[in-house]
Amino acid sequence: MQALQGIRVLDLTRILSGPYCTMTLADMGAEVIKIEPPGGDDTRKWGPPFVHDESAYFLSVNRGKKSLVINLKEEKGKQLFLSMVENADVVVENFRPGTLARLGLSYEVLKAKNSQIILASISGYGQTGPYAQKPGYDVIAQGIGGLTSVTGEPGKPPVKAGFSIADIGTGMWAVIGIQCALLAREKCGEGQWVDTSLLDTMISWQTYLAGNYFASGENPMPQGGAHPNIVPYQLFESSDGYFNVAVGNDQLWKRFCRCINDEQLEQQYPSNKDRVENRTILVNYLQEILYKKTTKEWVDIFEAEGIPCGPVLNFDEIYSNEQVLAREQLVEIEHPTAGKIKTTGIPVKLTETPGKITSAPPTLGQHTKEVLTNLTNLNEEDIEKLLEEEVVKN
Repeated sequence: MQALQGIRVLDLTRILSGPYCTMTLADMGAEVIKIEPPGGDDTRKWGPPFVHDESAYFLSVNRGKKSLVINLKEEKGKQLFLSMVENADVVVENFRPGTLARLGLSYEVLKAKNSQIILASISGYGQTGPYAQKPGYDVIAQGIGGLTSVTGEPGKPPVKAGFSIADIGTGMWAVIGIQCALLAREKCGEGQWVDTSLLDTMISWQTYLAGNYFASGENPMPQGGAHPNIVPYQLFESSDGYFNVAVGNDQLWKRFCRCINDEQLEQQYPSNKDRVENRTILVNYLQEILYKKTTKEWVDIFEAEGIPCGPVLNFDEIYSNEQVLAREQLVEIEHPTAGKIKTTGIPVKLTETPGKITSAPPTLGQHTKEVLTNLTNLNEEDIEKLLEEEVVKN
């Protein structure tokens, strides 16, 4: 038994935020039917790199799904989709607001077909507000949402996060919204519209930075690898690389000073307030000391005293790391054309209804005939006719 077993999702999403959402639903047991246009999800062509002509980007966020190709711009395609809505629980889309309505597939139309349907919409700025019709992209949301302004080194240009955190985070919020809507439906018997956006995600994640601003009226500034409220809680360079150390309270500070053989420093900056107020002098002093040993040497020393720390790993180190492997965060699956491929694991561990990677990302239209046979009243002749008319494709 899986947590979302028995839940059927019609997935109209493409690129990253939506596919990440629906992949997560599939990992938790939902039947996810990825409905693609005749040309397929754009990311099928995004590369290099490719794995036997399959885009590595597409493979990374589309496991566990069935692919069905429908031309929703054709009336027959639209009616076919609506017939599937009658037997579905969730529809997920990440078009620009208003696109579904222009296709004749607004929430009101879907609800008329199935009062229990849950529509989850992911967009750049949400379904309402003066920015609603603007195109939404991860890098833009990071900038408008404040992340870029606080990322990077002091005195240097702003920097975006190293991967698409606005897209992925919004996909996660959409999963949470869908789960809330499913729970509410159990109580009231009705579906609802879940509205998430990249900008709202970035704002919601500001947390203590927003709190600092509300309290002081001062704009947060980039701190490089440091924390604005705690010192030392940051990245340091060793003789052969980089590592992070998190001295989160004064007791840890005492231990830290013993580790670097400088107990006088403990007396000089006894409280976190003292350390924050003298951040530049203290950090520069610590960096001189910490540069004298390797990353492994410092990590071993600090861990022996219970001080949180860890190396900065490259991807080749991450995917050979014993903890990553023990948590099954690297998984191999068999793809119909690419052969064995590697994918990241499931981050949520459930004891009674665990997630499971059931299948590789589908080829374009791989399940068209299967889905139409099982989910509609169409017979084989009807399906062949739709294929000939290019309303669907396999």
